Amino acid sequence: MAGETLAKGSCLRGMGVKRCLQSGGALLSFLANILTVLSTATNYWIHHHEGHSGLWQECNHGICSNIPCQTTLAVTGACMVLAAGFGITGLAMGLRIRCFEGESLRGQTTSALHFLCGLLLLIALTGYTVKNAWKNDVFFSWSYFSGWLALPFSILAGLCFLLADMIVQSTDAISGFPVCL
Repeated sequence: MAGETLAKGSCLRGMGVKRCLQSGGALLSFLANILTVLSTATNYWIHHHEGHSGLWQECNHGICSNIPCQTTLAVTGACMVLAAGFGITGLAMGLRIRCFEGESLRGQTTSALHFLCGLLLLIALTGYTVKNAWKNDVFFSWSYFSGWLALPFSILAGLCFLLADMIVQSTDAISGFPVCL
């Protein structure tokens, strides 16, 4: 009975667990990339009584200007740009693994790129948080929270591709046995 319910699931109908994990990883990677790029490119990391600011510009009373170079912002911006780059590369590799099953691509590299993206997001967002958490009249805004939301999506995408690769490797190891994964 429980097996029938599981078999009726939309992901498992017609696809194995490996394909479901690859599809889920690609979807999570896509969402993480959208959130990372959106977070990096927009100027709503913090709100203050006169306006708002992001990594690159500060807007006061409707007038936006570039933020002078600050070490913490430079590190945060660099980590966010690198995270976006690694995330987009990981998504491209994940889609290639998902679409071209016959190729010998392994998901370990794709997983590593997603985990590296997550690590860079964590470094960027933690540094930014430490810099701004104790300021008076400063509130974190949606661009900042978009970055934090991208973090678990990136890590979960890496886990999906890692688990799918483990299934591929175990299937290769027991290829003589009648297994359908």
